[in-house]
Amino acid sequence: MTMHLNAFLMGVGHHEAAWRHPLTEPSRITDIRHFQELARIAERGKLDSVFLADGLALWGNVRHNALGGLEPLTLLAALAAVTDHIGLIATVSTTYNEPFHVARKFASLDHISGGRAGWNIVTSAGEAEARNFGIERPPHSERYHRAEEFLQVANALWESWADGAVVGDRRSGVYADLSRVRPIDHVGTHFKVQGPLNVQRSPQGRPLLVQAGSSEDGKEFAARFAEAVFTAQQTLEDAQEFYADLKGRLPAYGRRPQDLKILPGVSPIIGSTEREALRLEKELEDLIVPAYGVQQLSNILGVDLTAHPLDGPLPDIPPNPDGQQSRIKLIKDLAARGDLSIREIIGKLAGGRGHRVVAGTPEQIADQLQEWYENGAADGFNIMPPHLPGGLADFVEQVVPELQIRGLFRKEYEARTLRDHYGLATAS
Repeated sequence: MTMHLNAFLMGVGHHEAAWRHPLTEPSRITDIRHFQELARIAERGKLDSVFLADGLALWGNVRHNALGGLEPLTLLAALAAVTDHIGLIATVSTTYNEPFHVARKFASLDHISGGRAGWNIVTSAGEAEARNFGIERPPHSERYHRAEEFLQVANALWESWADGAVVGDRRSGVYADLSRVRPIDHVGTHFKVQGPLNVQRSPQGRPLLVQAGSSEDGKEFAARFAEAVFTAQQTLEDAQEFYADLKGRLPAYGRRPQDLKILPGVSPIIGSTEREALRLEKELEDLIVPAYGVQQLSNILGVDLTAHPLDGPLPDIPPNPDGQQSRIKLIKDLAARGDLSIREIIGKLAGGRGHRVVAGTPEQIADQLQEWYENGAADGFNIMPPHLPGGLADFVEQVVPELQIRGLFRKEYEARTLRDHYGLATAS
């Protein structure tokens, strides 16, 4: 068993100032050729998958960052056409969509890609998203209750075409066995769906199911449904605690530890020497626009920080039960652990929005990934290059070979589907 590696693709890099650095071309954030290049780089490295995050509102102040990207499922269909093996994971919200639409789109992507589709399931915490749909933001617990029923309906729709449903008997004139294509007749709290799906059963049966929330509701949802989890921890000890907690919840749902892969986010800043890596980290940090960082931090915490001095401490943050609970806790812990000012917190978050940033040589990066992987903190990693495409190419060309030499990562793809890459059976 080797570690799993996912490439998290975001614009021209995960560092919020990446667009200002000469290593990037910010005009490419809506250029399909840019993302096709990234997908091919990731596939060259034999990575398990690429992942596109998504939100249903403009995430930040476009005055100071290169924002406004492409809808992920549309984009992934274009990436499927230029790749053969790498998995294709898209974020889709259960709060502002309907199960039939989502089940149909992912079944279509799974057919288009030959069995490489994955769904990152989010419940959408932002108020701006709710305003774009003309509704009040649902409470945290209600969003997760809807998500549970949403996924149950989607699963039923994917299963509404059983294996062997398509007969294709030209002689008899029977194309499909109707006993194997059945309505689901779902009537629940949030949805009433007859079915069946109007897309035939896809190569994987259903997409790989991914989840990224780390609140109590999020962890319980992941333990019940998810097959991979993207998460954020800053220290080995925090990652070990999260890993043990989540894996320990699986038996309650009849699941085994190997049924769920945990992938903490890592933003690797790579140099041929440690000094070179640290110099690049400093170059990016010097390009941060403080006003943008304050606004982003205020949005996450649900507290307006503009009146507080940049070089002063973070003020008391009241509980926000409907906000991004796990990310708020991470930021508060980060600030307390390092006795950080608001300016210093912004600098720490700029590289990965709370995910771990590691600067060093390829060997040093590999050392840290190996330490977490071998000490009960991760089944793999969600790689978040600080600048693109160069940061991903550096990881693939310099860190991946080091992991391969150590026997920690594959040298060739051993299968075709995304579920196979993650060591999971095709859905029955």
